[in-house]
Amino acid sequence: MKNIRNFCIIAHIDHGKSTLADRLLERTGAITEREMQDQVLDDMDLERERGITIKSHAVRMDYKASDGQVYKFNLIDTPGHVDFSYEVSRALKACEGALLIVDATQGVEAQTISNLYQAIDQNLEIIPVLNKIDLPGADVEGMSQQIIDLIGCTRDEILPVSGKTGVGVEDLLEAIVQRIPPPEGDSEKPLKALIFDSVFNPYRGSVVYVRIMEGTLQKGEKIRFMATLKDYEADEVGYLRIKPQPADILSAGEVGYIIGNVKTLEDTKVGDTVTSLTNKASEPIAGYKEVKPKVFSGIYPTISDDFENLRTALDKLQLNDASLQYTPETSAALGFGFRAGFLGMLHMEIIQERLDREFDMDIITTVPNVEYVVITNDEKEVIVDNPTDMPPPGNIKEVREPYIKAQIITPSEYIGQVMKLCQEKRGVYINTTYLDTKRVDISYELPLAEIVFDFYDKLKSQTRGYASLDYDLIGNRPGHLVKLDILLNGDPVDALSCIVHRDKAYEWGKRLCGRLRKLIPRQMYEVIIQAAIGSKIISRDTIRALRKDVTAKCYGGDITRKRKLLEKQKEGKKRMKQVGTVEIPQEAFLAVLSMDDD
Repeated sequence: MKNIRNFCIIAHIDHGKSTLADRLLERTGAITEREMQDQVLDDMDLERERGITIKSHAVRMDYKASDGQVYKFNLIDTPGHVDFSYEVSRALKACEGALLIVDATQGVEAQTISNLYQAIDQNLEIIPVLNKIDLPGADVEGMSQQIIDLIGCTRDEILPVSGKTGVGVEDLLEAIVQRIPPPEGDSEKPLKALIFDSVFNPYRGSVVYVRIMEGTLQKGEKIRFMATLKDYEADEVGYLRIKPQPADILSAGEVGYIIGNVKTLEDTKVGDTVTSLTNKASEPIAGYKEVKPKVFSGIYPTISDDFENLRTALDKLQLNDASLQYTPETSAALGFGFRAGFLGMLHMEIIQERLDREFDMDIITTVPNVEYVVITNDEKEVIVDNPTDMPPPGNIKEVREPYIKAQIITPSEYIGQVMKLCQEKRGVYINTTYLDTKRVDISYELPLAEIVFDFYDKLKSQTRGYASLDYDLIGNRPGHLVKLDILLNGDPVDALSCIVHRDKAYEWGKRLCGRLRKLIPRQMYEVIIQAAIGSKIISRDTIRALRKDVTAKCYGGDITRKRKLLEKQKEGKKRMKQVGTVEIPQEAFLAVLSMDDD
């Protein structure tokens, strides 16, 4: 066990985490030149294109150190985005050390700080690494000072590295051996293994990635997942090389995989504890929690006949992503579809992109919204994640919405823009901390509903891309929220309904009516667009009817002839209006999503 080193990499998006992992794999001979490709641990096309890690990965390497001994390195790669913070916390739990990677051109970012604090809470040994030192814009001295201010290390402890050229990688490998402690754990105790990730294999079921905390796991042993109380047999166990390497036994301190014909990812929850049925552990490893979706949206096929294909596509996606949740729902405007729950906006974007690429699905999504708790007049609690489920206004005593604590790191010249944006989004100011002369850390409490819409895009555009955001949920708070309905000729269009703050409802309704008036094509009869809160109309727009000039054949003569023809036309249009339905184009649903582009 003394020759094992388990470590992970902490970094903000695009700080060179996956590229540095490539160099480590090369230098330790874990991958041949023939197998080598950029971002080898990111196996999704989407991850490579966007330069982000969506799914956590793990790999085992053998390194011959300067003392002549061979050390076994287990690198557990982690996602860098705030949506996947729970997966990061479980990956950290499986390690004894962490490489803190900071981009020499961009410096310390919000997500880096957030994950760093998690690592410090779990008593991990931190090795600070300054990456991308080969770039012309690299400020090695300035960024080193930021790291020193952040974690209180000395200048000599920071390792300058270039993930692209490989400079400094040898020193980093030696530092992993010297600084990161070997794992602790007793092989004689009952088996306790932490699940830090799982993937679905269509032929072999769910493959569980575990770190053995205590005890040993043998091939063919009967095992139990302690959170779901499901029992299976470990048909195959082994190590996580670039390709899985079967073994007969996994001992305390080691990282590996278990295959046991587990049919669904639902049984193998991240953070759960695996134990042996013959020698059970008395209690699971602390820290497990159910991952709950934070953002909800309706997903509908553009062609209603594709409903079953969409169901199949979502089923297949859920096999590889247990955090995706969905239930069927119907909408009068959009037909049959699904209400899906996501971890955040990035997660939602990824699922939409994968539906398009992998399954060729053409979909419409409704406005993303969060989960509200509504207290009715008879003191009942109603959970609302869809505006159509909102009780009538007269029956609502209180509406509570989820709040987050946001940490925004930005260059000091953009403080004004960031504060203005947070105030517009109903933010409550907490404090401002100067990290150095050029960068500030601003803390705000904000409603989650304001974040999921377009906050991140606006933050980036108003700070020229320099600001970074991290947030944590802090619970529900009462808010003056109302359901805004859109009516076309008196009929509500459920897919355009949304829940908004009363102070913004009038302006929102007015702009939405104006936007829809431009997008909905003119009919043979007048179309009235209204925005309403309950039974109270707060805004109205009218799409004028297409009219045929029925009086063209009247050349002269009495005015009553013209009037008679116009009255006849008016009656016809009234009849049309009673039986006609307004076709709503797809752009109308997208209009709600781009409301703030005006």
